[in-house]
Amino acid sequence: MPPLNATTLAEHAVPVPTYDRDRVRTGIVHFGVGGFHRAHQAVYLDELMRRGQAMDWGICGVGLLPADRRMQRVLQAQDHLYTVVTKHADGTREARVVGSVVQYLYAPDDPEAVVRKLADETTRVVSLTITEGGYNVDTATGRFDAGNPAVLADLEPGAAPRSVFGLVVEALVRRRERGVPPFTVVSCDNVPANGEVARRCFAAFATLRDPELGEWVRREVRFPNSMVDRITPVTTDEDRVDLARRFGVEDGWPVVCEPFTQWVLEDSFTMGRPPLEEVGVQLVDDVEPYELMKLRLLNASHQVLCYLGSLVGYRFAHEVCRDPLFASFLLGYMEREASPTLRPVPGVDLDRYRLRLLERFGNAEVADTLERLCADTSDRIPKFLLPVVRENLAAGGEVEHAAVVVAAWARYVEGLDERGGEIRVVDRLREPLAAAARRWREDPLAFLRRREVFGDLVDNPRFTAAYVNALTSLHLRGVRSAIGEVVAHHLPVTAPDALSGVDR
Repeated sequence: MPPLNATTLAEHAVPVPTYDRDRVRTGIVHFGVGGFHRAHQAVYLDELMRRGQAMDWGICGVGLLPADRRMQRVLQAQDHLYTVVTKHADGTREARVVGSVVQYLYAPDDPEAVVRKLADETTRVVSLTITEGGYNVDTATGRFDAGNPAVLADLEPGAAPRSVFGLVVEALVRRRERGVPPFTVVSCDNVPANGEVARRCFAAFATLRDPELGEWVRREVRFPNSMVDRITPVTTDEDRVDLARRFGVEDGWPVVCEPFTQWVLEDSFTMGRPPLEEVGVQLVDDVEPYELMKLRLLNASHQVLCYLGSLVGYRFAHEVCRDPLFASFLLGYMEREASPTLRPVPGVDLDRYRLRLLERFGNAEVADTLERLCADTSDRIPKFLLPVVRENLAAGGEVEHAAVVVAAWARYVEGLDERGGEIRVVDRLREPLAAAARRWREDPLAFLRRREVFGDLVDNPRFTAAYVNALTSLHLRGVRSAIGEVVAHHLPVTAPDALSGVDR
């Protein structure tokens, strides 16, 4: 079969771009071209282009990390084309070739080329999927980490910028000098108030260069908040083989995803935007209600699933959701602890949203691995789960489910499951966290004393009591006993027969 590229495009039987890609001009520069971006933002733009719109809103991807070298090579070999495979729960597949990414720059090879692209007046939006940890925020203080070596290197006089902060701010400086309006920076990461966080971080870096520049960035550059949602597991070799077998497409790096997709975006742009509302994007004045719903229900629920499931030997999210005890525990967390901290969400029935999440998590075709969900916890739990804990503690609400999850993380980070199988822990704080977790017998609160992650939670007797009880139960009686105790005492608000619609 022919490899995927512009020359062979017409030979493929799956839907392909119907527009002339030679006419597409870049208007967006995107940092972090991974699976999620290619299954989400790029698909919305591709859909617009198929309708004959947004032809001047093509995407130029930028890679910063050593792992991005492979993406550069694959995309360039395929003329930046790639396949998105949507996996439905009933086993059906849909495949389409996406053409909205038309350029890719690998910053370590030529940082000046990236700056020039950003500084060009045709670039009107800079978007980001650089992960929760990519904003260089000290989790203990909430401030931009000015001592980060990459930040310090970019601040050296005459240094070629290497970080996203150095590249973006240098381009803003050049645009300002030439009288070109600043582009809009759109964070698409799972960070609470992601636009405001991006504003603080880029302005903080600019301030380190020049205080007046920092004030200009805060005042003149727009950073709209956004909420993005689509489960996009890591692409496997099996996915590549399946794509070739089912659809006859040879793609070096296809993307697989669930059918569901959502994008809620604050409508605040400096130099215009594509007509995204025409392809289902919700343009709103206030993203926060949607954002909190997603972070505290979907993202935090992934944390609820992954450590407990991994400890009993499950490998995939759908396996955990199909276990009635784990599903009841998850629903109990969502109903009794997460939902009470949410504001009303316009147009959303939270009862249906929670059950829809269980259906999505239970999609075995997606095969989302627990290992993916467990990665980088020290960046994720402080943003997804701990805000729920703090609000409930302040309001007198329940925290028992969350305490079990935190205790399960402590048990998980030790590196062995209940059967003695090895767990591969991926976290920047793995070693100090594991050392603290292993001291649980002599000091049950040693893990919680890591204030760079947990802040002052160790000082709250109600949470520490629940945590110590959960940790002791996990170690001495096991996961099923620990979550069974909570389920028995805190039954979900939803009637048991409401779970009948969940794919088990």
